[in-house]
Amino acid sequence: MSSEPIPPISSAMPPVEAPHGRLVAMLILTAGTFVVGTGEFAIMGMLPEFAESLRLSASSAGYAITAYAIGVVIGAPLITILGARLSRRELLLLLFLLFAFGNILCVSLSSPSAVMAARFVTGLPHGAIFGISALVAASMAERKKRGQAVGQVLSGIAISTLIGAPLATFTANHASWRVSYLVIGLLGLCIFAGVWFCIPADWPNRKNSPLREIAVMRNVQVMLTLLTAAIGFGGMFGIYTYLTTVLVEVTHVPEWEVMGFMVAWGVAMLSGTNFGAWLADRSINFAALLSLSGSAVAMVMFPFVLHNQFALLVDMLAIAVFVNGLGPALQTRLMDFAGDAQTLAASLNHSAFNIANALGASMGSFLLARHFGYGALGQGGALLSLGGIAVFLCALLLLKRSGQSEVRTDI
Repeated sequence: MSSEPIPPISSAMPPVEAPHGRLVAMLILTAGTFVVGTGEFAIMGMLPEFAESLRLSASSAGYAITAYAIGVVIGAPLITILGARLSRRELLLLLFLLFAFGNILCVSLSSPSAVMAARFVTGLPHGAIFGISALVAASMAERKKRGQAVGQVLSGIAISTLIGAPLATFTANHASWRVSYLVIGLLGLCIFAGVWFCIPADWPNRKNSPLREIAVMRNVQVMLTLLTAAIGFGGMFGIYTYLTTVLVEVTHVPEWEVMGFMVAWGVAMLSGTNFGAWLADRSINFAALLSLSGSAVAMVMFPFVLHNQFALLVDMLAIAVFVNGLGPALQTRLMDFAGDAQTLAASLNHSAFNIANALGASMGSFLLARHFGYGALGQGGALLSLGGIAVFLCALLLLKRSGQSEVRTDI
């Protein structure tokens, strides 16, 4: 633990110094989002083994994913509001402890309903971990490099889909899903130790209150930014949910090649996050509009490339790059407009992300149930991206009418 807490910084002050250097602290934060991301996505690859172990049908086992997502949506605002008087470092320690506890609890239970409840508990700290990690990363960076700092931390999510989730699936298939989640829980404890020793201590705001955090919900720019995320990310999830089915049943890609496509998707997500972070440091508004516009164009092309393996690969890479370029821009914009409720606003961004997940998957189910075909996933996704553009332009118009071009706040 560092010896003395540091005071809150302003935009005129230098970046916060970490006890063992910024690089180590950033690696700890990125490793944290990687472990949490792995815990979220791993269940999708091991669902058959998970279902068989608990003697559930595949559809019933899917409720484990739903339980986790509900935990994320509820936990992000609830935990940050209740922890309003804690420092960011204190909150991170509690959150990783809860994450580790939830995963280990899940492993130790045998009743399907109890396991579902444990998955819900595990999801509670998810959004707050990502939000607070982004804020801590931004506080250690120069103002002109905040986007890149946020992008580096959030890249742990993309890396988890590329490396973490496949390794967890491999472990589940050759040992047990319980072994996979035990390892994830133990890694959560390792991250807890890393936060304890390597993340800079900050002054807790003991005068803060839950009502002060909730006040951010009255900020139109914050709410429109969150709505942009909830709508704008939806198209990607609608396509990603059914991508494996499309590859096998429509494009007729051999099953052994499907993993290669999924790895390529993960690489594109990582590239998009880093490119979006670089762009956000130059212009947040341009980064957001380019990401949404590019994703809309790529999704419009989706129905026309379904029967060509190479063309589909290029198009899905474009979708993943553009959509994931949106994340750092929106996260950084929330920092600019959240005022004293930075933690809640940053955490709500990941609730919005999970709402987009549910929205995209529901859109896909709706279109396929009415026999529009898999090509309609791209058209529906493009409409969601265009919806995100409309909301974001609305935010910019309201900002212009108020006589502001940007807002600078302490982080």
